[in-house]
Amino acid sequence: MRIVLGVGAGIAAYKVCELLRLLTESGHQVRVVPTPDSLRFVGAATWAALSGQPVTTSPWDDVHEVPHVRLGQQADLVLVAPATADLMARAATGQASDLLTNVLLTARCPVVYAPAMHTEMWQHPATTANVAALRARGAVVLEPASGRLTGSDSGPGRLPEPAELYQTALRVLARGATAVVPDLAGKRVVVSAGGTREEIDPVRFIGNWSSGLQGYAIARSAAARGAQVILVAANTALADPAGVSVIQVTSACELRDAMAAAAADADAIVMAAAVADYRPATRSDAKLKKTGSAPDPIVLTENPDILRELSGPRRRPGQVIVGFAAETGDLIANGQAKLAAKGCDLLVVNKVGNGLAFGTADNEAEILAADGGRTSVPLGPKEVLAEVILDLAAERLG
Repeated sequence: MRIVLGVGAGIAAYKVCELLRLLTESGHQVRVVPTPDSLRFVGAATWAALSGQPVTTSPWDDVHEVPHVRLGQQADLVLVAPATADLMARAATGQASDLLTNVLLTARCPVVYAPAMHTEMWQHPATTANVAALRARGAVVLEPASGRLTGSDSGPGRLPEPAELYQTALRVLARGATAVVPDLAGKRVVVSAGGTREEIDPVRFIGNWSSGLQGYAIARSAAARGAQVILVAANTALADPAGVSVIQVTSACELRDAMAAAAADADAIVMAAAVADYRPATRSDAKLKKTGSAPDPIVLTENPDILRELSGPRRRPGQVIVGFAAETGDLIANGQAKLAAKGCDLLVVNKVGNGLAFGTADNEAEILAADGGRTSVPLGPKEVLAEVILDLAAERLG
């Protein structure tokens, strides 16, 4: 695939060297188009050496090749990182003051912006309006990460990690021409992931083997399709997906509270987390010690049914809700019974245990719909299942 990697004039430009390496080593042809001021941070020689392609900032270089038109016309993806406040302002107002802004005007492929700037600049009304304008025209503008910025400042405005931006690029490229107009643009999607832990004492818990990989794949794909995504993560050890706001929780009750709050204005909800059915009725404040005799039985109490609550009468009108059901028996019979009991629109039923699903890169599932539909997804990368789930959800969102 042919990728134009636009580089804005921000200190985060140094991180884009790693993104470029990931893209080129996976076989993509990458043409780096920096803004003139970005070369104050990373020089043209570095970009040329890493990409193996010529680097210029001016539409007046190699005029016979008409680069200000050809680069945009021929690209399969334009990825801008870091996308500074100044660069997005110029793009939103249709300026063509350098080669990169010319490319952005001529590109008819998917365009993804990865913003990076100080918090005050990101939250300024002018930037907010420019981001809205770019999104309205079909561009994917990712939400910046939160964390350490230049100097001692911290907050939203940090460039997402290169590995996660790479994954976003792969998701957009995999969708091809269908990604030119993001089908989830303007939608709010809430995803849960991971496995809850119910504490017995300060060092022990009741839990499950869920790694969160499937939920993270769904969140990552939803962001790449233009959605504003909140990911409620239970006990995962994964990097935050690019453009996704992450809320960390531990127990089923914490997950319930976080999902209820996030669901209030969500267009779609995907409950991919593995929620413990039970929790200890009481938690010991001190570690339980061996006594030489059998311990007292641990009395369990039932956890709330989060999916059924979200699908209940208080759900937002038009909201699409997707549930997951991990099964070891008859997928279809058990899935249909759960679908009827939970009240969700779609139920993703997959086999687990003995090395299946939990903690693996692959998954397979039967997706059952409340309207009687059924979609079979054969064994393959979890990213593929994520895209099918979002396809079905997007259809129902209209």
